[in-house]
Amino acid sequence: MIIIPAIDIKDSRCVRLTQGRMDSETVYSTDPEEVARRWASAGASLIHLVDLDGALEGSARNYGVIRKIASSVDVPVQIGGGIRDVKTAETYLCTPGVKRIVIGTAACEDPDFLKALTKKYPRRIAVGIDARDGLVAIKGWVKVTDQKAVDLARRLEGFGVACIIYTDISRDGMLMGPNVEATRELADSVKIPVVASGGMSSMKDIEAYKSVRLEGIIIGKALYAGNIDLKEAIAATRGL
Repeated sequence: MIIIPAIDIKDSRCVRLTQGRMDSETVYSTDPEEVARRWASAGASLIHLVDLDGALEGSARNYGVIRKIASSVDVPVQIGGGIRDVKTAETYLCTPGVKRIVIGTAACEDPDFLKALTKKYPRRIAVGIDARDGLVAIKGWVKVTDQKAVDLARRLEGFGVACIIYTDISRDGMLMGPNVEATRELADSVKIPVVASGGMSSMKDIEAYKSVRLEGIIIGKALYAGNIDLKEAIAATRGL
């Protein structure tokens, strides 16, 4: 299990949202590159980047900033947010330092697009499943569908995706602890590696996930608020 620090980018700044609401941002830095270097120096082996503007608009709105981040650190990054067409996907996949991309909305709405990408770029496509009350949310979490998160995860079997990144929106940015049982249910329902995201608030939450089959845990606000120390979290999960 690895600990993956998150950098959410909005208007070229490092921010965190509460439950994904674009009107609830807290700006933590106007220099996302410096933040990435900080996480890399703390021992991160992968950094999770999200283009929040892109997720809402369906475009690579903050690509310039993301390209600079990827080239400024010696660890790989993964990028999600607004990747809904081949051109955008390949732009990111051809960017030095980008290990993989995260497909969210398009995975739900256009499975043929996802299949084509995973065939051309095996093990470099992750799928983000964001859920509210167990139902998949898309388009920057603005639209909640009638599709169950677990059902979508099961349909991804055989696609060749690198992993599923599961986020419980109700917990994201709240520092109230993750939805461990919902994450466990999803992880147990598929053979695809699962990365947990949303709600991490303390080292106790990392302990709670030790009994869940996970590839990693994404941590955002808890790092910026000082509730979790990245070095300590990485040390605690080493060997799991």
